[in-house]
Amino acid sequence: MKKNFNRRDFVKTTAIGGLGLGLIGNATSLYGKSSPASGRIGIIGLDTSHSVAYAKALNGPDPKPEYSGFKIVAAYPKGSNDIKSSTERIPGYIEEVKKVGVEIVNSIDELLTKVDFVCLETNDGRLHLEQAIPVLKAGKRMFIDKPVAASLTDAIAIFDVAKHYNVPVFSSSSLRYISGAKEIAEGAIGKVTGADAYSPCHLEKTHPDLFWYGIHGVEILFTVMGKGIKSVTRVSTPDTDMAIGTWEDNRIGTFRGIRAGKAGYGGTVFGEKDILKLGDFGGYDPLLVKILEFFKTGIPPVSSEETLDIFAFMQAADESKLKGGIPVEVEKVRQKAIQNAKKVRY
Repeated sequence: MKKNFNRRDFVKTTAIGGLGLGLIGNATSLYGKSSPASGRIGIIGLDTSHSVAYAKALNGPDPKPEYSGFKIVAAYPKGSNDIKSSTERIPGYIEEVKKVGVEIVNSIDELLTKVDFVCLETNDGRLHLEQAIPVLKAGKRMFIDKPVAASLTDAIAIFDVAKHYNVPVFSSSSLRYISGAKEIAEGAIGKVTGADAYSPCHLEKTHPDLFWYGIHGVEILFTVMGKGIKSVTRVSTPDTDMAIGTWEDNRIGTFRGIRAGKAGYGGTVFGEKDILKLGDFGGYDPLLVKILEFFKTGIPPVSSEETLDIFAFMQAADESKLKGGIPVEVEKVRQKAIQNAKKVRY
């Protein structure tokens, strides 16, 4: 039976796991569930290269020791209905994962009978809430690839439903583990006083501007700054986006989205002791290791609070653009999304 889901205050939604850089510590999972004995992983969505990369890493002939005990055994390939760059990939990616022993299934329900954990990889964030609900009902720990959803409302709803079913879930860009971030987490520059992050920022008409690709650079920004965003101001041109965030403690962090000229990932982080430039993108391996640790422990390496702060930042940046670049208070954006999320049924 479906029913309305009653939500509590946003900041109390499923907040467990790591803060700041989200490195796994000695916390005890609030979900209180022991790790399943087996490590059968299922994938939802074969319209992203991430699915193929994970399948080859875990199912290949010489997997890394960190991957021991885990295999991707099945995939439900359905992805976006109308994003051409996604739909065109699916036939080829089906063949690639089949070569490493992944069974192709016809529905999410069928997938859930064959797996212990789920990676929701569908490139189209608009589908994530609909696809996540049956996984959460089935009690399967789940990683949701970026973007966790195509709206702040759906992102809030996903974490609320996860809390209702007492199932741990987390989402992250692989750029959270960019080189230099670990040193900052360990106090190399003392308290972070501000940061400037950048990444490519291709746009997709079906998603709010930063949700599609700019999220990579925004995740870098929040990786080093942490949660607590207060207001956002955005300047946008055809070639560049600049979103300036003010945190509750008056620190300032910026995101530059690049659509022309040389593109890349990185940033500069300002601290009490030093100024540090972030290094190179290290590929998918650091994130995959965190996903597998999460499947073992049930402890999300990134808190839902921080993930939802990222999405509130991006939503506020969109509103600032629509209003001609004036500052937008994040709490107003957040409260509106919470009210809309109350309408979600499951």
